[in-house]
Amino acid sequence: MDHVVVPCYHAVSASWDADLSVTPERLEAQLERFRRRGYRPARFSEAIEAPPAPRTVAITFDDAFRSVYDIAFPLMQRLGMTGTMFVPTAWPGRDEPMSWAGIDHWSGGPHEPELACMSWDQLRELQDAGWEIGAHTHTHPHLTEIDDATLAGELERARQICTDRMGRPCASLAYPYGDYDERVVAAAGAAGFTYAATLKASIPDPRPLAWPRVGIYYGDADWRSRLKLSPVVNSLRASRLGDAVDRVRGV
Repeated sequence: MDHVVVPCYHAVSASWDADLSVTPERLEAQLERFRRRGYRPARFSEAIEAPPAPRTVAITFDDAFRSVYDIAFPLMQRLGMTGTMFVPTAWPGRDEPMSWAGIDHWSGGPHEPELACMSWDQLRELQDAGWEIGAHTHTHPHLTEIDDATLAGELERARQICTDRMGRPCASLAYPYGDYDERVVAAAGAAGFTYAATLKASIPDPRPLAWPRVGIYYGDADWRSRLKLSPVVNSLRASRLGDAVDRVRGV
């Protein structure tokens, strides 16, 4: 079965039990499974525009957690795989831990170092190794909850900073929290983005500015992640049955 799948990861850690984290062992097992099944790795924009093989996987990471540079990057280099990193442009290179709704409760505790962001030099190293670097807005807000001017500013500023820092046009975006609507999609296009990733797996008619991804989380048992990433389940999600499939617990 032909299959283009876009998994979404965040942090990678052997000890952090945050929902956004996966262990190095689980990440490696999932990547190895793609290799064994003949999937060809691609950057996010390539997977949308021109998948290089009938079975294509675009490994994406949101938030630019430093653990991706420390753990996932060398692992993927060893396996001959590239990825895509979506960066909240307000954070690279800052000393303080990243903080926004959903991760701020980890600040001040023993896992606070996990909230460190990559530097622009590290992001450029990923890019030099073949990764795509996209934007994840500037400050990581819920885009559907902000006014038009703030929305435009978040998107335009993120794209400009990413373009300037990476030395090439920034074409891709990931909506924070996977939160988007038609107003947000229109604003992304107006800001100059060509591709945008959601966190909604059931989109019967995906568009370049509203492209589905499969979120992979700490609580996903091995059988669950296999099911979420399988061609059959993803085909069902891409059909009109998608919302019903998403409502099934464990998928």
